[in-house]
Amino acid sequence: MKSGWFWIISAWSVALTATLGALFIGEVMGMTPCLLCWYQRIFMFPLALILGMAAFAEDRRGAIYAMPLALGGATLAGYHTALIAGWVPKWWVPCGSGPSCSEQSLEILGGIQIPWLSLGAFSVIAILLFVYLRKTRP
Repeated sequence: MKSGWFWIISAWSVALTATLGALFIGEVMGMTPCLLCWYQRIFMFPLALILGMAAFAEDRRGAIYAMPLALGGATLAGYHTALIAGWVPKWWVPCGSGPSCSEQSLEILGGIQIPWLSLGAFSVIAILLFVYLRKTRP
């Protein structure tokens, strides 16, 4: 196996865990995601597929394709986190009808809200992909 396989498989593991966690919260627990959470899912779900294929096919291009998704998701999750923390004015909330983007009711792992976990997952994936791309530079 190539020297960078550990990094890509780690990124895939984080993406797969985040995807399964989001599906569990929505489908098993029955909690409807807010608009920003839906957008974060749009970035995360393809990462689980792309990185899985890249890891097991040992294809460096998968990491290149996944990096914009990871960075875009981290940006969106960062905004959502700032909104939850109160760092963004309440009038600048993109949500309409449905669950509120600024008031999250679900806390796990000792009080951590879902947007913080999303930001952490996207950030870790981006870092792992960066390391992988540096180690497998042609």
